[in-house]
Amino acid sequence: MLIWLADYLMQFDSGFGVFKYLTLRTILSVLTSLFISFLLGPFLINHLTNRQIAQSIRDDGPEAHLKKIGTPTMGGLLILLSIIFSTLCWGDISNRYVLVVLVVTFLFGVIGLIDDYRKVINNNPKGLSAKYKYLSQSIVAIAAAIYLYHSATLPVETQLLIPFFKDFIFDMGWLYIVFVYFVIVGSSNAVNLTDGLDGLAILPTVLVAGALAIFAYLTGHIRFSDYLGIPYIPGVGEVAVFCGAMVGSGLGFLWFNTYPAQVFMGDIGALSLGAALGIVAVVTRQELVLLIMGGVFVIETLSVILQVTSFKLTGKRIFRMAPLHHHYELKGWPEPRVIVRFWIITVILILIGLASLKIR
Repeated sequence: MLIWLADYLMQFDSGFGVFKYLTLRTILSVLTSLFISFLLGPFLINHLTNRQIAQSIRDDGPEAHLKKIGTPTMGGLLILLSIIFSTLCWGDISNRYVLVVLVVTFLFGVIGLIDDYRKVINNNPKGLSAKYKYLSQSIVAIAAAIYLYHSATLPVETQLLIPFFKDFIFDMGWLYIVFVYFVIVGSSNAVNLTDGLDGLAILPTVLVAGALAIFAYLTGHIRFSDYLGIPYIPGVGEVAVFCGAMVGSGLGFLWFNTYPAQVFMGDIGALSLGAALGIVAVVTRQELVLLIMGGVFVIETLSVILQVTSFKLTGKRIFRMAPLHHHYELKGWPEPRVIVRFWIITVILILIGLASLKIR
């Protein structure tokens, strides 16, 4: 909204025109959300601790996790508030791409909030039932897909782009809606499954969001997109401000979530962040690049699918425990080692994803 204030103040001093630059507003979005996280974090943690809003710990998991009993959860509320406030400040909320990513992120956060509330306030270990959780996620994802499909003004907005191949573009037609649904819901639940160790999910989310900010900026810039041979989508560059807010809020949360964690994000954070990555990848047409850069999330999800499938079909487990990070813990890896190595893998995958901008 401050971009509108800058437009008004430009009639008195042209220097305010600097706030119209997307790069500056993205940087300010990072700093604003980071500042909000630092400012509100201690108050939120104290409040959650005093209210005894703590994460339940599985007694069949690694023994080292038992010492985390009593650690407050629902810290994702801090992430969600920081993202929304910072984006509203520095983003153009009249932009339909910014609007849809904000709405999807907020609604998935609400779903996570209800789930967390039932778990920690109502003492219901199952939280929101899987049936209603996936139904809620599906409604939001399908609504967003339908909106984007019918509001598309260019063919590329509903086409599937293949990374590293310049001319491999496929028209999906109405299947676009189905595809977008799976990207958003899949991404949301993948991040949720990964959120099992201190800082394990949040830094990969920050790194992927930062990379998607680059994709958004370049895709929305007519000269850069032409130079790199990627489709130009007018207006989508504004989503970089939202991605900047994700980066800042994520780093701010990591300050309190790093090992040993002072607070956990809970489903309100994991579901909303995962959905945010998914919808940003959709509007920037980089769904398959997200699959690469978010490889840690993908592997964690596949480990659960393989474990469940194997046990149901053969009665045997592939991993000592799923998701995959617990497997390595039970093999004797200290928690920080698992976390940092997964971070390093994410950095490598991010670089591979960014390489798709030039290798075409």
